[in-house]
Amino acid sequence: MLSVGQILQQARLKKGYPLSLIEKQIKVREKFLKAVEENNWKFFSSKIYITGIIKNYSSFLGLDHKKILSFFRREYESKDDVKFQRKISSLYLISDTRWVVIGIFIIITLLFVSYFGYQVSLYMSPPRVTMIEPQQTIFKHTEIIKIIGKTEKEAAVTIFGERVYQNKEGIFEYDYPLKEGKNILVIEIIGANGKKTILRKEFTREQ
Repeated sequence: MLSVGQILQQARLKKGYPLSLIEKQIKVREKFLKAVEENNWKFFSSKIYITGIIKNYSSFLGLDHKKILSFFRREYESKDDVKFQRKISSLYLISDTRWVVIGIFIIITLLFVSYFGYQVSLYMSPPRVTMIEPQQTIFKHTEIIKIIGKTEKEAAVTIFGERVYQNKEGIFEYDYPLKEGKNILVIEIIGANGKKTILRKEFTREQ
């Protein structure tokens, strides 16, 4: 199917008219006529200007300008649609591959933020301490019990004013003498961040 530009060009050549003659007759510069014949619509600043040239050009060549304009509108709008669709596709639509990459990036970002938040929480929180032994709290005929606990290896452990050192796993031991009746064990732990945790445990020695 011939384009609007080809129809006009063939009609002109059939009559043997040079573009310079058309320029003088319809008062349109030759470069604009050439752009119309080449369907170079980007050469023009507005669609209205193009339709004006096509109307005068086709009328001068003895063609039905309404029919030619109808062809032009269909052709012009079709190219506009393609251009618009490509623009939409490139700017707004995202391929499956890009969705996968974006999804992975979001997951990595969330993991990083979660890990960073967890580390900040640990840094701002007081040290944790766990009593491993003894599990029972009531003893009979026992004068000394072995206290075994676990905390952060960088923390400072103090029991009744005595510094107790933990091993590489954060485990510490302390021999705690029991008197008859109730005994309150106080473990004070200061973390590397300066935060303090105090653990109190009650043991009872019975006769």
